Amino acid sequence: MTGQWRRIVSITATMLFVVAVAASGAQGPKAAKKAAAKKPVVWTADELQWVHVSGTPPDVKSVTLWDDPAKGPHGALHKFEPGFSAPLHTHSSDVRAIVISGTIIHSPEGGPEKRLPAGSYLFEPSTYKHVTKCDTGSECVFFVEANGKFDVKPVEEKKPAGMK
Repeated sequence: MTGQWRRIVSITATMLFVVAVAASGAQGPKAAKKAAAKKPVVWTADELQWVHVSGTPPDVKSVTLWDDPAKGPHGALHKFEPGFSAPLHTHSSDVRAIVISGTIIHSPEGGPEKRLPAGSYLFEPSTYKHVTKCDTGSECVFFVEANGKFDVKPVEEKKPAGMK
Protein backbone atom coordinates (compact mmCIF):
# COMPACT_ATOMS: atom_id res chain seq x y z
CA MET A 1 0.00 0.00 0.00
CA THR A 2 1.47 3.37 -1.00
CA GLY A 3 1.92 6.23 1.44
CA GLN A 4 -0.77 8.27 -0.34
CA TRP A 5 -3.24 5.37 -0.16
CA ARG A 6 -2.55 4.88 3.59
CA ARG A 7 -3.05 8.59 4.19
CA ILE A 8 -6.38 8.58 2.31
CA VAL A 9 -7.62 5.51 4.18
CA SER A 10 -6.52 7.02 7.50
CA ILE A 11 -8.25 10.35 6.79
CA THR A 12 -11.43 8.59 5.62
CA ALA A 13 -11.51 6.32 8.68
CA THR A 14 -10.97 9.31 11.00
CA MET A 15 -13.79 11.27 9.35
CA LEU A 16 -16.16 8.30 9.62
CA PHE A 17 -15.27 7.83 13.31
CA VAL A 18 -15.86 11.52 14.10
CA VAL A 19 -19.23 11.50 12.30
CA ALA A 20 -20.32 8.29 14.08
CA VAL A 21 -19.31 9.59 17.52
CA ALA A 22 -21.03 12.93 16.93
CA ALA A 23 -24.22 11.27 15.68
CA SER A 24 -24.47 8.78 18.55
CA GLY A 25 -23.82 11.46 21.19
CA ALA A 26 -26.40 13.79 19.69
CA GLN A 27 -29.19 11.23 20.02
CA GLY A 28 -29.11 10.70 23.80
CA PRO A 29 -28.78 7.69 26.13
CA LYS A 30 -31.35 5.46 24.34
CA ALA A 31 -29.41 5.66 21.08
CA ALA A 32 -26.13 5.02 22.94
CA LYS A 33 -27.57 1.82 24.51
CA LYS A 34 -28.86 0.64 21.11
CA ALA A 35 -25.47 1.38 19.52
CA ALA A 36 -23.67 -0.52 22.30
CA ALA A 37 -25.79 -3.61 21.50
CA LYS A 38 -24.59 -3.62 17.88
CA LYS A 39 -21.66 -5.80 16.86
CA PRO A 40 -18.50 -4.36 15.34
CA VAL A 41 -17.82 -4.88 11.65
CA VAL A 42 -14.22 -5.27 10.51
CA TRP A 43 -13.47 -6.18 6.89
CA THR A 44 -10.15 -6.34 5.13
CA ALA A 45 -10.09 -5.14 1.52
CA ASP A 46 -10.07 -8.73 0.22
CA GLU A 47 -13.18 -9.57 2.28
CA LEU A 48 -15.34 -6.87 0.67
CA GLN A 49 -18.17 -8.36 -1.39
CA TRP A 50 -18.51 -6.23 -4.52
CA VAL A 51 -21.90 -6.66 -6.20
CA HIS A 52 -23.56 -5.10 -9.24
CA VAL A 53 -25.65 -2.02 -8.39
CA SER A 54 -29.25 -2.63 -9.48
CA GLY A 55 -30.43 -0.31 -12.24
CA THR A 56 -26.91 0.52 -13.44
CA PRO A 57 -24.59 -0.82 -16.19
CA PRO A 58 -22.65 -4.02 -15.35
CA ASP A 59 -19.40 -2.12 -14.78
CA VAL A 60 -20.79 -0.41 -11.64
CA LYS A 61 -20.22 -2.33 -8.41
CA SER A 62 -20.83 -1.55 -4.76
CA VAL A 63 -20.21 -2.74 -1.21
CA THR A 64 -22.89 -1.73 1.28
CA LEU A 65 -21.23 -0.64 4.52
CA TRP A 66 -24.36 0.10 6.52
CA ASP A 67 -28.14 0.13 6.09
CA ASP A 68 -29.97 -0.56 2.82
CA PRO A 69 -29.27 1.70 -0.21
CA ALA A 70 -32.56 0.59 -1.80
CA LYS A 71 -34.59 1.85 1.16
CA GLY A 72 -32.98 4.87 2.80
CA PRO A 73 -29.91 6.53 4.31
CA HIS A 74 -26.77 4.42 3.95
CA GLY A 75 -23.04 4.25 3.40
CA ALA A 76 -21.31 2.32 0.62
CA LEU A 77 -18.24 1.96 -1.51
CA HIS A 78 -18.76 2.27 -5.26
CA LYS A 79 -16.45 1.13 -8.04
CA PHE A 80 -16.45 2.14 -11.72
CA GLU A 81 -14.41 0.40 -14.40
CA PRO A 82 -11.89 2.58 -16.30
CA GLY A 83 -13.65 4.68 -18.94
CA PHE A 84 -17.13 4.27 -17.39
CA SER A 85 -19.52 7.15 -18.13
CA ALA A 86 -22.98 7.85 -16.71
CA PRO A 87 -24.83 10.35 -18.92
CA LEU A 88 -26.70 13.32 -17.48
CA HIS A 89 -28.67 12.17 -14.42
CA THR A 90 -29.85 13.05 -10.93
CA HIS A 91 -30.40 11.21 -7.63
CA SER A 92 -33.41 11.35 -5.31
CA SER A 93 -31.17 11.89 -2.27
CA ASP A 94 -28.23 14.09 -1.36
CA VAL A 95 -24.96 12.27 -2.04
CA ARG A 96 -21.58 12.91 -0.41
CA ALA A 97 -18.51 11.16 -1.82
CA ILE A 98 -14.79 10.86 -1.17
CA VAL A 99 -12.61 9.51 -3.98
CA ILE A 100 -10.36 6.70 -2.70
CA SER A 101 -8.59 5.72 -5.92
CA GLY A 102 -8.66 6.60 -9.59
CA THR A 103 -9.94 9.88 -10.99
CA ILE A 104 -13.63 10.73 -11.16
CA ILE A 105 -14.58 13.23 -13.85
CA HIS A 106 -17.59 15.28 -12.80
CA SER A 107 -19.50 17.86 -14.77
CA PRO A 108 -22.70 19.72 -13.95
CA GLU A 109 -25.33 20.21 -16.64
CA GLY A 110 -23.87 22.66 -19.15
CA GLY A 111 -20.74 23.12 -17.04
CA PRO A 112 -17.08 22.23 -17.42
CA GLU A 113 -15.61 18.89 -16.39
CA LYS A 114 -13.68 18.78 -13.13
CA ARG A 115 -11.16 16.01 -12.42
CA LEU A 116 -11.36 14.60 -8.89
CA PRO A 117 -8.31 12.49 -7.98
CA ALA A 118 -7.95 10.35 -4.84
CA GLY A 119 -8.67 12.37 -1.70
CA SER A 120 -11.22 14.66 -3.41
CA TYR A 121 -14.65 15.40 -1.93
CA LEU A 122 -17.97 15.84 -3.74
CA PHE A 123 -21.44 16.87 -2.54
CA GLU A 124 -24.40 16.52 -4.91
CA PRO A 125 -27.76 17.80 -3.66
CA SER A 126 -30.78 15.78 -4.70
CA THR A 127 -32.03 16.63 -8.20
CA TYR A 128 -28.61 18.12 -9.14
CA LYS A 129 -28.09 17.35 -12.85
CA HIS A 130 -24.62 16.01 -13.61
CA VAL A 131 -22.46 13.60 -15.62
CA THR A 132 -20.10 11.20 -13.82
CA LYS A 133 -17.18 9.44 -15.49
CA CYS A 134 -14.14 7.39 -14.50
CA ASP A 135 -10.87 8.31 -16.17
CA THR A 136 -9.49 5.62 -18.48
CA GLY A 137 -6.24 5.25 -16.51
CA SER A 138 -7.60 3.02 -13.72
CA GLU A 139 -10.79 1.96 -11.97
CA CYS A 140 -12.42 4.50 -9.66
CA VAL A 141 -13.30 3.60 -6.06
CA PHE A 142 -15.12 6.06 -3.84
CA PHE A 143 -16.96 6.18 -0.52
CA VAL A 144 -20.59 7.36 -0.71
CA GLU A 145 -22.95 8.43 2.04
CA ALA A 146 -26.54 9.36 1.13
CA ASN A 147 -29.39 10.74 3.22
CA GLY A 148 -31.91 8.50 1.42
CA LYS A 149 -32.14 5.65 -1.06
CA PHE A 150 -29.68 5.37 -3.93
CA ASP A 151 -31.00 5.68 -7.46
CA VAL A 152 -29.94 7.03 -10.82
CA LYS A 153 -32.57 9.04 -12.67
CA PRO A 154 -31.59 9.77 -16.30
CA VAL A 155 -32.30 13.29 -17.51
CA GLU A 156 -33.92 13.47 -20.93
CA GLU A 157 -32.05 15.66 -23.36
CA LYS A 158 -33.90 18.82 -24.37
CA LYS A 159 -34.79 18.86 -28.05
CA PRO A 160 -34.69 22.07 -30.05
CA ALA A 161 -38.03 23.78 -30.61
CA GLY A 162 -40.02 22.17 -33.42
CA MET A 163 -38.18 18.80 -33.12
CA LYS A 164 -39.99 15.63 -32.07
